[in-house]
Amino acid sequence: MIFYSLLTVFFFGCKAQKAVTFVQQKNGNTLLWEISGNGLQKPSFLFGTFHLLCKQDIHFSDQLKKAVNFSDEVYMELDMDDPSTMLGGILYMNMRGDTTLSDLYTAKEYTRLKNYFSDTLKMPLTLLQKAKPYFLVALLYPRMMNCSSPAGVEEQLVKLAKEDKKEIQGLETMQFQASVFDSIPYQWQAKELLKNIDSFSVNKKEFETMLDYYKNQDMDSIKRMLGKSEFGSDKYDDLLLTDRNKKWVKKLDSFMKKESVFVAVGAGHLVGDNGLISLLKKQGYTVEALKNK
Repeated sequence: MIFYSLLTVFFFGCKAQKAVTFVQQKNGNTLLWEISGNGLQKPSFLFGTFHLLCKQDIHFSDQLKKAVNFSDEVYMELDMDDPSTMLGGILYMNMRGDTTLSDLYTAKEYTRLKNYFSDTLKMPLTLLQKAKPYFLVALLYPRMMNCSSPAGVEEQLVKLAKEDKKEIQGLETMQFQASVFDSIPYQWQAKELLKNIDSFSVNKKEFETMLDYYKNQDMDSIKRMLGKSEFGSDKYDDLLLTDRNKKWVKKLDSFMKKESVFVAVGAGHLVGDNGLISLLKKQGYTVEALKNK
């Protein structure tokens, strides 16, 4: 989930002349938040995504649609509307230098890995020799889904934004995201990939639990689960979450003073002391839960 957690934020371009009110949620069990105060002329919005759901489970509330329509721009982690983003994903998924996957494993481990990709994923590992191991973990997630048509929440948000003729921007570039993984030792990534394969059944159950929390918009449970097992990586939390959140808040502080923005990032980026909700409040903003049913 962490990798997926490296993909998305939106912005929209539409004029809102009339005052628009949004219905608040009394408790914090929501994925949709309103950002106001601290000198903002218009509110902005924060929405937590989940990078892979069964397509039939992706629904957008009327209030979320209204927030998108109200906003001037949509920001995701990456500019999902830019063809070069996908091209960049291909270019930057490879490890630096001459390192290959076979260099990172013993002969026995590599054989196990190769057989898993061939027999279970139906994918020859020879085509992925240069890929960063952490990127390959993402290939396991579709097998954890209880449906044949998994889709990304961000992908559906792009469609919604286009319907409203909103411009989509990215908080990061694919090159930057790839550099984050280059900062994590490939040897450690390789061990994590094999660990995920060996613990697949356990991870699948935890993934299903996380899906339930997300669909129920249970932010407290999402917060508690992050940091456990594969859903968090304490060793590299600063790189994968905290540092990126702080950079995003600096950017949003500038963007929101100019226009209303709708920001959609992985739900894991919203929660915790170093999550976006907490960091924005520390910057002096009022961040309030909105109903999202």
